[in-house]
Amino acid sequence: MSPPDPHRALREHFGFDAFRPGQEEAVRAALADRDVLVVMPTGAGKSLTYQLPALVRDDLTLVVSPLVSLMQDQVQVLRDRAPGRVALVNAQQDAAANDATIAAAVRGDVRVLYVAPERFSAPGFAAAIKAAGVGLFVVDEAHCVSQWGHDFRPDYFRLGDAARWLGARSIVASTATATPQVAADIEQRLGLRDPVRIATGFDRPNLAFGVVPATGAPGKARQLAAALGAEGATPAIVYAGTRAGVDTLAEQLA
Repeated sequence: MSPPDPHRALREHFGFDAFRPGQEEAVRAALADRDVLVVMPTGAGKSLTYQLPALVRDDLTLVVSPLVSLMQDQVQVLRDRAPGRVALVNAQQDAAANDATIAAAVRGDVRVLYVAPERFSAPGFAAAIKAAGVGLFVVDEAHCVSQWGHDFRPDYFRLGDAARWLGARSIVASTATATPQVAADIEQRLGLRDPVRIATGFDRPNLAFGVVPATGAPGKARQLAAALGAEGATPAIVYAGTRAGVDTLAEQLA
């Protein structure tokens, strides 16, 4: 049987005529059972590098992600493209629903399964999913595996061992943020074997960064109000370091 045509799959499943930079190389590597490290900025199309292979492979793709909301969004989009073949197992569903989803994966009905890293601590999960025949093991937000990363998650430590125990033929590690040190740590901790490395750079011509000096909280509030009042400044998103900080800023700007 000839391998799937990535360009045809791109058109059929995603409606695009051409890949973005780095995507095709990652897709072909995953379809060839190579380990892959994908470092692309937000909005560059990282998710397609594993979603497309997942939709055309004949085995199960297991996607590990730390964010339930992100998993839910991706699952909903993929369900529209592959009805009945994409599912999610998480703690917000009752045990019976999760068990039914795992059983569907073992039967071969579900071919793309999203889970949180903590799921591998659940008794019996790994043994049950092994029977499904995992081909592609995806670690999304892979910087969480690195102690050098800004969002280290201990639950990510076991994922490399889990992937090999499950018999995964390919591991795809995907992140939008990885220094060379973090990238090397990801490869080592996940046990990537001669991985295909894809990094498209982080230059975002549509973004500009600036620093405005301010003294104390009142000064920051005045600077922020002035910035938001400038012509063309809104709509805007204002971030704060804490929830309390968000509430305070909201009151000041009201």
